[in-house]
Amino acid sequence: MPSSSQQARLILGSSSIYRKELLARLGFPFEVMVPNIDETAMPGESPEATALRLAQQKAAVIAAKVPNTIVIGSDQVATLDGEQIGKPGTHENALRQLQKMRGRKVTFHTALCLFDGRTGIASPQIQLENIQTFVTFRHLPDAELDAYLRIEQPYDCAGSAKNEGLGITIIEKIESSDPTALTGLPLITLTSMLRQAGIAFFHP
Repeated sequence: MPSSSQQARLILGSSSIYRKELLARLGFPFEVMVPNIDETAMPGESPEATALRLAQQKAAVIAAKVPNTIVIGSDQVATLDGEQIGKPGTHENALRQLQKMRGRKVTFHTALCLFDGRTGIASPQIQLENIQTFVTFRHLPDAELDAYLRIEQPYDCAGSAKNEGLGITIIEKIESSDPTALTGLPLITLTSMLRQAGIAFFHP
């Protein structure tokens, strides 16, 4: 097994610029490929199960196209009262989401998959984990929520708030064991997975 990142071709399976920026922090050369999958939750599927399934599916789709590589897949599902909160798509849907979440604590499930195809696509080494982040939203009036949405337009973001941008202003508290999980790529967990895969971060 390779002992350094230079011996392993690393691919991020994501269309997110935020995940790309986070992975770049580690200083490894990597490629980005966008997995084309259906991200619809299955009937009766729990939010955690949805996130884990999609993270692994994203990685597996890329690994099947590019063998002998390490692929990172990630997916995030937001939930309130056990119900999934998806990407709003429109201003009206986003406003309804924020109205429902204000003053409340929302759970974000960020699933991470490291799909190591260097042992062959038929027998890959797969590491899979879900990291929970609890976000308490400020109790803000409709006018302020509407103004925020018109500025940031986070309509492709589950929960309608980008904490890496102006969304941080409508959040009261973030609780997580992995601070970058909410942005979409939990780096503490990822570095543990990469070490487990034999990737060295520092060379004496």
